[in-house]
Amino acid sequence: QLLLPPLKENDTHCLSFLFYQAGGREGVAPATLNVYVKENNNALGIPVFNSSGPAYHIWKEVELAVSIFWPNQYQLVLEAVSTGQKGVTCDICASPCVPTVSTPHFLHIKGVEVNAGQTALFQCTVNGRPQSNLRLYLQGMGSRQAVVKETKPVNSRRYVAAFDVENTTKGDSGHYRCIAQSERGVGVSSYAELTVKQPPVPIAPPQLTAVGATYLWIQLNANSINGDGPIVEREVEYRTMAGTLIDTTPVDKPTHKIGHLDPDTEYEISVLLTRPLEGGTGNPGPVLRARTKCAGESESAHMTQSGSQTV
Repeated sequence: QLLLPPLKENDTHCLSFLFYQAGGREGVAPATLNVYVKENNNALGIPVFNSSGPAYHIWKEVELAVSIFWPNQYQLVLEAVSTGQKGVTCDICASPCVPTVSTPHFLHIKGVEVNAGQTALFQCTVNGRPQSNLRLYLQGMGSRQAVVKETKPVNSRRYVAAFDVENTTKGDSGHYRCIAQSERGVGVSSYAELTVKQPPVPIAPPQLTAVGATYLWIQLNANSINGDGPIVEREVEYRTMAGTLIDTTPVDKPTHKIGHLDPDTEYEISVLLTRPLEGGTGNPGPVLRARTKCAGESESAHMTQSGSQTV
């Protein structure tokens, strides 16, 4: 590996290099050049360029347009991978970018927060005009990638490229950046953070506090959760033991009266919690099973509990 000194720039910075890829022995693959752009103290990540393929036996030029701006810094890492004795020869120089360069430049990319299972939309602003021979994609620090979904012009000199990271999970959280590959070189944006939140689910079932022939009073008991907050909405869901859903009711207090029930009927009651953004409602929490009293039964009915609370 060849590590260049870390660089801090106020604008897109161009680094161009020539490389000569020597051929291997018969039946042996030629050496491969991998080029990494490491930002700050992040992991090395995935190469932004590699020379995999047949040996060229000529000097080839590649230009990197790196849009990582101060106070962030980046480091160029070149890695030669060879199964034989022959490797890759490089000649590197760095220079300010000029507007006429064919390698696209990026502006800042913004971070995205979504709930698990939803689609994260990243948008990168690109200096230049869309090109048919330009490959745009989103590169995650791990293995997750996304091809460009669409491009929209901003003005005659810029356009926005959109990328979807679908069916997100907690494991998709991390750093993502935009990559543009042209015939001449590679444009690299800074990293942006993808934060995937888990919709909240109560750890414990609601608690029964009072019971009548046509009503049940419960305490939500939803302060302890699995998943992420903040909690912006609480709902009580209840159904008969036959599985028929009766209602889902928003609740703004720690206790709630479920009314208009049938006498001597057993119900399953659970709490749903919602955090901000689309898809923020978690699965129903643990179930409380409770039975209403018989019509005309006194308020001092016997209460028993076995597993879940039953009246």
